Amino acid sequence: MVGEEGAFVLGWDEVLTEEELSVTLKVLCMSEEEFKEYKEQDGWEDDSEEEENSTLSNEALSRLKTPCKKLLYDSVLLTLESYGADLKTEQDLLNNKEAYEKLSRREQQALHVRYGQKRILHQLLELVQ
Repeated sequence: MVGEEGAFVLGWDEVLTEEELSVTLKVLCMSEEEFKEYKEQDGWEDDSEEEENSTLSNEALSRLKTPCKKLLYDSVLLTLESYGADLKTEQDLLNNKEAYEKLSRREQQALHVRYGQKRILHQLLELVQ
């Protein structure tokens, strides 16, 4: 369901791998009976109305059912825990010109990437809280 990398791609305004995340959330939030039915039907039949409503914009994420929100929230927390430093620490380093300039160019770029990733994850936490 998730693809080869096992990750979802999030942007500032929407989920970029919305189909994968949508299907994954549906399956993981199913009851055992619903999952058996899903397997027997070999997935869902194409439903154009459902497809139109499946866009996972930030607004749509905030309207997810509670079990899906909880699953996303817990997943984001686990992802944030995998980083060595928290968002505030990264922000402080970015704001400390002297410390920032001591970093190599590669370390500076990595810092910017990590900081951006963490900001997106914190935004997602707020949306699904």
